[in-house]
Amino acid sequence: MPSTRRTTTEFVRGSVRGSRRRALATLPSLFTLGNMFCGFFAILVSIRGQYSLAAVLIGLSVVFDITDGAVARLVGAVTPFGLQFDSLADLVSFGLAPALLAFTLFSQGQDEWDPLGWVVCFIWVACAAIRLARFNTTIDPTADKRYFIGMPSPGAAGVVLASVFAFGDQMQGRDRLWVLLVVLVPALLMVTNIRFRSFRSLVSPKSGRPYVLIATAVVLVIGFATVPVVTGILVAYGYLFAPVLVPIVAPLARLLPDRLKEALS
Repeated sequence: MPSTRRTTTEFVRGSVRGSRRRALATLPSLFTLGNMFCGFFAILVSIRGQYSLAAVLIGLSVVFDITDGAVARLVGAVTPFGLQFDSLADLVSFGLAPALLAFTLFSQGQDEWDPLGWVVCFIWVACAAIRLARFNTTIDPTADKRYFIGMPSPGAAGVVLASVFAFGDQMQGRDRLWVLLVVLVPALLMVTNIRFRSFRSLVSPKSGRPYVLIATAVVLVIGFATVPVVTGILVAYGYLFAPVLVPIVAPLARLLPDRLKEALS
């Protein structure tokens, strides 16, 4: 009789542990769904002309995209399904949504420049899809995890978002062709072989460097709370031009303390 009771108890405990593991495994996917929902919602409000709200929603998609990866690594739920699901969500949030947001701002309603806007915005979607597909199929275990090959799609979308907040009024009107550069340049950078810094090590719960994450979060929160437009432009365009700026300012890194250089490496 005690043996039967012990077996039943172990079975119940195993079932609870199994249910808990399944719940933890689905947790990253909930954040991925949040990413996709914000991207889809951004498309809808862009069509209605609510450009600032659309930009905010795509920004929330970036937050969800960062969080789902950190949560997946924390609970040990990094799976091929999660990788593919995340890429599909990213195509909605950082492929379709920014392209439609940029086009609805650019378009004057079937004027002579609309076909050019169609082509450039399609190039964005195509480059985002190629970037995501290449990332999924060329995962190299020996590659330097500190860098992405090609500009990541959330970073490229950030350039569009920052531009909407900073130059939204100038993105509408007859002399608005310069706006296409805001779309075209990040789009092409997504499919280049230029290396962009990855900050996944900073947001990883197992990084062992929480002070760097806390300091970065505090600075960003203060910046976005006080001067959101300036902070957005500095972050988005700073990352866009980082491959050019980093070699220029690299000699100054020798002046930093060794511990700070190790934290940023």
